[in-house]
Amino acid sequence: MTKINGAIIYRGPSMLDGAPIVVVVTGLAKSSRNEKTGDMLQTWIIRDDINPIEAAKTGQDESICGDCIHRPLLGGSCYVQLAHAPLNIFKSSHRGIYPTVIDLNDIAALGVDRVVRLGSYGDPAAVPVGVWEALTAHASAWTGYTHQWRNAPHLMALCMASADSVAEHVMAKAIGWRTFRVRTATEAVMDKEFICPASKEAGQKTDCASCKACMGTSAKAKASPVIIAHGAKSRRFELTRSPSKISA
Repeated sequence: MTKINGAIIYRGPSMLDGAPIVVVVTGLAKSSRNEKTGDMLQTWIIRDDINPIEAAKTGQDESICGDCIHRPLLGGSCYVQLAHAPLNIFKSSHRGIYPTVIDLNDIAALGVDRVVRLGSYGDPAAVPVGVWEALTAHASAWTGYTHQWRNAPHLMALCMASADSVAEHVMAKAIGWRTFRVRTATEAVMDKEFICPASKEAGQKTDCASCKACMGTSAKAKASPVIIAHGAKSRRFELTRSPSKISA
């Protein structure tokens, strides 16, 4: 398996709406070149029946992103470049180049002593939690973020609640989550929050693989990280934060 750089670890219905999705883990044989994240296994959650660009245009990305306000049809501030890795992985999965690894023990073997990124694209809540529990069972660390935290308490030990406002941060904390909050440059860092050390604003002191703070409630860290909206579409962030999302 070490000679294969990717594998399908789930193919089946989305836990969000029942539509067909596929989860591919990459980085099994090659080190990641992402300076911010460091060397991590990447996991890609995509529709199995429609390419990610078309899914985003038509709103069918709801199957893998849920009600995330950063989806193209809901604001468009998502930083993921769909024409790059997600599209390539969709095409590769349909060419049959990835082996399918569905036995939970075999999935666990893929993550041994590795750092895993749950949802390099897509929300971990779209996938049966057992898949993530297996992949992280023997991992040295992981990162995970979910916008579906209101309805996914089973992910609390694995993921951070993605908060797009102070109100969401407070709400998520009140029900037991640690949060990862995105803010504007003018918004303050709250009590028991710390600036993400892998961010530019913190001087990129470390990378995600070394930090290990974003492991949900499983992490040693008790405070929650915060980061200024970043990426090519970060200017759209403020526009996506409708009152209904902030106060719901």
